[in-house]
Amino acid sequence: MVARAGIVVTGTEVLTGRVVDRNGPWLAEELRRLGVDVGQVVVVGDRPDDLRSALVLLLAHHDLVLTTGGLGPTADDLTAEVVADVQGRPSRLDPDLEGEIAAVVERLSAGKGWRRDPEATAAGVRKQAMVPEGAHVLAPTGTAPGLVVPPAEGTSGPPVVVLPGPPPELQGMWGDVLADPFVQRAIAAREELRQSTMRLWGTPESELAATLRRHDAELDGLEITTCLREGELEVVTRYAPAAAPAYAALEAALRGDFADTLFSPTGETVDELVATALLDRGATIATAESCTAGLLAGRIADRPGSSAYLLGGLVTYANEAKRDLLGVPQDLLDTVGAVSPEVARDMADGARRVVGTDVGVGITGVAGPGGGTPDKPVGLVHLCVTSADHVVAREFRLGGDRAGIRQRSVVVALHLVRELLAR
Repeated sequence: MVARAGIVVTGTEVLTGRVVDRNGPWLAEELRRLGVDVGQVVVVGDRPDDLRSALVLLLAHHDLVLTTGGLGPTADDLTAEVVADVQGRPSRLDPDLEGEIAAVVERLSAGKGWRRDPEATAAGVRKQAMVPEGAHVLAPTGTAPGLVVPPAEGTSGPPVVVLPGPPPELQGMWGDVLADPFVQRAIAAREELRQSTMRLWGTPESELAATLRRHDAELDGLEITTCLREGELEVVTRYAPAAAPAYAALEAALRGDFADTLFSPTGETVDELVATALLDRGATIATAESCTAGLLAGRIADRPGSSAYLLGGLVTYANEAKRDLLGVPQDLLDTVGAVSPEVARDMADGARRVVGTDVGVGITGVAGPGGGTPDKPVGLVHLCVTSADHVVAREFRLGGDRAGIRQRSVVVALHLVRELLAR
């Protein structure tokens, strides 16, 4: 049986959504790459009883348990203490580790100009230097060391890997985690676990479900997960090497049924496909945005090397800006209004002309929550992508709140760019 791991993410700030969990997904993917299946990811607040309950649950059903967060010097950072208790390992002060942490704190304080209370600082350092008996210490990449805590002598059970909460510190410690002998023994039964992704645009989930039902007998051994996100239908499949023929059958079925909407059979995102298409053609792009106010240009610029094709963007929120910066005629704005296919087209052409690019994108719409009318309700967005030879334009009526409408408009725009570049 393949090795299985459970993950406990600690922190009331994560539980309440004030901080987005980046550690759970990162660890799950790294473990998957190793051939370790993640059975559960549990998020708990800074309450010892809840952490203890989560640990007991995961230890009963997994070969390895990992925790993230709760290793700082403050009173609510109790992960190491709770793990030591659950594993039956009394904690002792490690003087060498105390000195190492103190040196790190001193260096950080000097570099950042922190004013510290010596007594409080020493107490925090001592707290972080408490190590469960028999545990292995993972060298700190910040101020907090990690731990690998086995069960008490004479008992059986999985080890617990205790990792810091800041993602750079956790990720910097990962190599030491994998080299640890307790961890190596725990995941000895790992097997290759492949993961492949296909992405569709414009296919309802119900149609995909019908295809999967028709081919169900051919898909044995596949764990297929579908997710509709911002209009894209993502199909993620995990499988052992022995099930490769079943995955080939799945891919053939989707290519056959959704030839027009399967835009990424090998998992590339629309961002990656647009960037590759622009680079392959030596083409450049500029944006003119109203309701999205620069989100599209920002998303294109998120990719390293985007300066090779993204030359500029204009945020033309007001009608005057559309007129004065992009050259949209005032009589057109007066006649059809800013939220119209005609203005979206003029914005795209204006972006190309003003910035001097091969491709221009125009976006104009009503993001809400106010400003809608019976003819032009909240969620109505007109998008247009133009080049010297082609025009791709769409009208969308998007649901959701203001942020959702703006983000979805960006995704739609990227797909229109992809479509134009494919011509």
